[in-house]
Amino acid sequence: MTLSRKLLLLAMCLLPFAALAGPVNINTADAETISKELKGIGLTKAEAIVEYRKKHGPFKNADELSLVKGIGERTVDMNRADIVVGQKPK
Repeated sequence: MTLSRKLLLLAMCLLPFAALAGPVNINTADAETISKELKGIGLTKAEAIVEYRKKHGPFKNADELSLVKGIGERTVDMNRADIVVGQKPK
């Protein structure tokens, strides 16, 4: 097997893991967890989310995340399925 085929096979095996983001409760998660689980949110923006939450209280819905400086509606929409603001329904 050539090197390029080995690399392609490796990439195909790892791709599903790269795409897996888990739901994250933005009212309880720390900055590291938020940055790890939400696409387009690095540690600096995640820290801004935590600071906003401390100052203004818990988020009531995912859309309120766009009130945080540096977080736009596009980022919220991209992560909507993984943003949790309360307990997950049982």
